[in-house]
Parts: sequence; structure tokens; C-alpha cells
Amino acid sequence: MTCSSPFMTPERQAFRDTLAAFFATEVTPHVEEWEAAQAVPWELHQKLGALGVFGFGIPEEYGGLGFDDAFMRCDYAELAFGCGASGVAAAVGGRMISLGPMVQFAPEPFRQDILPRIVRGEMNSALAITEPGGGSDVANLSTRAARVAGGWVLNGAKAYITGGMDAQWFVVGARTGGPGLAGISLFLIEADTPGFSRTPLGGKMGWHCSTQAMLHFDDCHVPEAALIGPENKGFLAIMNNFNHERLAMVAGSLGMMRVCYRSALDWARERRTFGQRLIEHQVIAHKFAEMSARIDMTEAYLERICWAMNQGLMPAAEIAKAKVQATKALEFVASEGMQIFGGAGYLTGNPVERVWREVKVMAIGGGSEEILRDLAVRQMGLAGQ
Repeated sequence: MTCSSPFMTPERQAFRDTLAAFFATEVTPHVEEWEAAQAVPWELHQKLGALGVFGFGIPEEYGGLGFDDAFMRCDYAELAFGCGASGVAAAVGGRMISLGPMVQFAPEPFRQDILPRIVRGEMNSALAITEPGGGSDVANLSTRAARVAGGWVLNGAKAYITGGMDAQWFVVGARTGGPGLAGISLFLIEADTPGFSRTPLGGKMGWHCSTQAMLHFDDCHVPEAALIGPENKGFLAIMNNFNHERLAMVAGSLGMMRVCYRSALDWARERRTFGQRLIEHQVIAHKFAEMSARIDMTEAYLERICWAMNQGLMPAAEIAKAKVQATKALEFVASEGMQIFGGAGYLTGNPVERVWREVKVMAIGGGSEEILRDLAVRQMGLAGQ
């Protein structure tokens, strides 16, 4: 935004400055190398862990920051997704949507020993909810956990699990009761548990440096203590996680839009056509006015939601609507950025080309636009009226 934010504080500005310097020196120069290698170095997890980015909402005794702040969460997401390859954010951030249930419900020895190591970036974890046949339709989750002597046995599969190939711990949703959301429970499962296996998803359109996995549970036996949280009420336990994930994707979309805008503007100031710089052609200049407006509106909406969350509210309908609008704005800005670059935008290595390939993962991941519109309608109390 061209005007200063009324929500900016010295602490938040210092946090943003630290992160911006980190990504500029430690990440952006290496994104091409990491994309080609289809992985980020493990040291990146640890360096980000040392900056505290995985510690929001986690008590200090479990390795966290001891406080939460929606603005700072979004500052991190914006800068991480806007580093030049949004797959970097996915590569290191899969753990973040699994931490909430661990903090709330994991056994105390786990919270004292393992959880701090995940927060520090020494280990990884992942949330395993999405299934091959269900996608965003969590109510139709079919992975089943049945009681047996001494514990549970799980059978089923999970799909598109971010961080699934290098996570040591998984929070897994499984059906323990009847149909619908009321029959879902959560289980904390270690990667080397017998009956559990995983395979990488290859040939992806984007996020090349991040691993997404298929998880397979074939008579996977876990002890009674693996059940975390109330039986048959697991969906309620992860609702807040979904909201935090979606908010991060709003902020991430904002960061990706800024990449497109800055890159296209630099190009338009250098490229000359018909005796003028591109930016001097009115039809091109107007594109930047509209791109800038979409960016500013997304930022304003995001800050309003962050303010509400810091007041103790969880505006699920606003978050759902914001994610839809942010990914639509991202699609527009990425498309206009490509138009400004022309043929040069079609070449790999151009940051706008990469953003263009990663628009749809932002629009689908964390709840598709269609699912979130429906959620917003229900949260607003409009359905059935």
C-alpha cells in the first residue's frame, strides 16, 4: 500500500525487516537451484526455526514463542511465499498446520520432548486429512480407525500431504464413528509405524522444491495413546488450523502478487517498444493501476481479519471470503504480469512464470474456491433462508 498501515508496530516492523533480510540473502538467490533439486536444504528449516516463525501460539515450555499474533503470522507467510518460489514456503511450512492439535492434545512427554524439536526445525510434522476421493470434502473422509486390543488399526489413504515425505510425525484424521464430521478422530502417528508407508507425488505443475506425498495405511497398528483429543470430535479440533492455513494462503497470495508487480514494473521501465518505455504506454500503465488496486484491497482485508483474530475472534466466513478473493486477485495480477512481459514471461526462470504456474495450487489448496464460498454462506447464516 502507498499509505502506512495503522496496524504497524515497532515490534512487527522489526520482525518484517528481519524476515525480509533473511529471505533476500538466504533464500531468493538459491530458489532456482532448489527448484531444480526439488528440495530445500534441511538447514533452512532450522534457520527459520531459530527466527521463531514456527512458534506462534505455542507455550514457551514447548519451544514456542509464548504468544500469538495474526499480523506476524501473515508477515511471515507473505514474505515466505513472495521469496520468488512459493514452494519454499510449502517445503518448510507443512508442519505449521499440524502443530495446533499437538499443542492441545498430544501426550505430555511428546509435548516436552518432540514438539520443541519440531518448532526448532530439527524435525518435521504434517497434517494428513485430504484423501484421494474426497479433496476438500472432509465430511466424506473414509480412512477408518477400528479399535483392537491395546489400541487402534488404521486403513485408508491420504493425498497431497505437504511435507509428507520428510515428516517424522503425522496428525491423521480417521473415521472412528458414523458418517459426517461427527465421526472423525485425530491420531498422532510416527513415520516408521508398521503398516504406514508413503510415496512422493511427482510431475507437479509447481511447488517443485516442496514434497507432497500419498500416505498409505494398511492394517497400521497404533497404541491407544495415539488417539489425541476427544473421540469422534477431531474435526472440531482442527477447525482453527484450517482457518490459520487459509489466512496464511491469503497472505501468501499477497506476497506472490507483489513479486509479479515488482518484476513486471522493473521490466516495463526497461523494455522499449515503439520508441517508448513500456510504462509510458497508457495501456500498460493502466495495468499497473489495476494490479496495485487488487494488491491494496487484499492487504486491507487481510489486516482487518488479523485485527479481529488478535481480539480473540475467529471470523471463519471472512477468512473464507478473503481466500477466494485473494486467489482471484492473484490470478489477475499474475496474468497481467505475463502480458506485460510478453514472450519473456513464458520463459522458465522468470518469477512471473513461476507464480503463474502456482496460482491454482493457491486457489485449490486449503479449501477450494467453491468449497469456501459455500462455507462462507453457511457461516453467514444465509443457507436455507
